Amino acid sequence: MEVLLANPRGFCAGVDRAIEIVDRALAMLGPPVYVRHEVVHNRFVVDGLRAKGAVFVEDLDDVPDGAVVIFSAHGVSRAVRDAAARRGLTVLDATCPLVTKVHLEVARNGRRGFETILIGHRGHPEVVGTMGQYQARDGVDIHLVETVADAETVRVNDPDKVALVTQTTLSMDDTADIVALLERRFPNVRKPRRDDICYATQNRQNAVKRLVETCDLVLIVGSSNSSNSNRLLEIALKRGVEAYLIDGAAEIRREWLAGKRRIGLSAGASAPETLVREVVRELQKRGARHVGEAPGIEERVTFPLPKELRGVNRTT
Repeated sequence: MEVLLANPRGFCAGVDRAIEIVDRALAMLGPPVYVRHEVVHNRFVVDGLRAKGAVFVEDLDDVPDGAVVIFSAHGVSRAVRDAAARRGLTVLDATCPLVTKVHLEVARNGRRGFETILIGHRGHPEVVGTMGQYQARDGVDIHLVETVADAETVRVNDPDKVALVTQTTLSMDDTADIVALLERRFPNVRKPRRDDICYATQNRQNAVKRLVETCDLVLIVGSSNSSNSNRLLEIALKRGVEAYLIDGAAEIRREWLAGKRRIGLSAGASAPETLVREVVRELQKRGARHVGEAPGIEERVTFPLPKELRGVNRTT
């Protein structure tokens, strides 16, 4: 049995930035530091930050007056920002810059009188935050589309004044089908100048597509509430390869490995490399004799930290 590691895998620039913001805030201010929602969707990361003194809340009402609050990488609605401002809370914004890009597009569409169609998963914090950038007026609103069936039935007031955006962590394949249908229904739909699905999501999906060509089992390291990790799992399963989403090495089942010759291993954009290495060591204990790195794209994207935290060292 051998193991083939996908490239790229694991942390993207937006996730690394968000975690570093929490780390540096803890170093600068000392615990507790309040974070609205899980800063990234990974149990290991969140538990580690909680142990250092981060307090994760879902509502600003749970943040004490005068405290610092960090917005998660998924972004928040205008209403949340306004509520933080009214209370005089100090905000450190860990929203991924690529999510911010979508927020700006949505706000711009509204100002120009364009209805917006957002392709995304209902209830996901990124989608909630993105829909919350829109100020509906005079029949101009934002519409959520999750499936091809939704795209067939979504109604707009003026087919010539429609704009399209997407959640950043969706499957490229699924999104392409929905976009194609919306383009047929609304030939003049305004699309963003760049694809809203982020570079890291695209690169990790392509890497898993390469894995399934030669592997008879694929393991994706990531938490169950991680959208991008679930999309990696779906890619393998849709191509007929046995695949599982795991939080770490302890979840590997012996029966998965029976008779397997090559195991492909990847990780969602919010899963740290330390978990990947633990999985590799566990697979070696269970009989893997060779571990190799698949060829892939080297990512060199970085995002700047908020100016308030530059020059502050991370916690250990």
